[in-house]
Amino acid sequence: MPALEPLRGLHVVAAPAALDGARWIGEVTVLRLAPDEALAIDATGVVLDDPDAIVEPETGFVAAVLEPDDLLGVVDHMDWMLPDAPDALGQGKVAGVPVRILMSALPVLFVQAAYVDELRGRLGW
Repeated sequence: MPALEPLRGLHVVAAPAALDGARWIGEVTVLRLAPDEALAIDATGVVLDDPDAIVEPETGFVAAVLEPDDLLGVVDHMDWMLPDAPDALGQGKVAGVPVRILMSALPVLFVQAAYVDELRGRLGW
């Protein structure tokens, strides 16, 4: 059963070009949630060229590294396809709960903290 751990970082809404050129402070993993929105895991700061950018601390997500058997169990509860590209971010529902999955050597599942109990219950975690 995967461990869902709280994430810390920054949630940023800015012009897409500003996010493309952002300089992140810290050892950061950046998830582009939309062209104008990013979740920067472990970021302690960011330098952006967008005076209207919104930069706020993010504490509302949790994540779990998915071992191969865990991923198979998750896929059984999906009606969408995982992306093929390495480091691509897929989003959809797992057992009816909205999630994002980062396709890396070991995929990482991200879910909003408010939905953790629901996800655990529906997947039997």
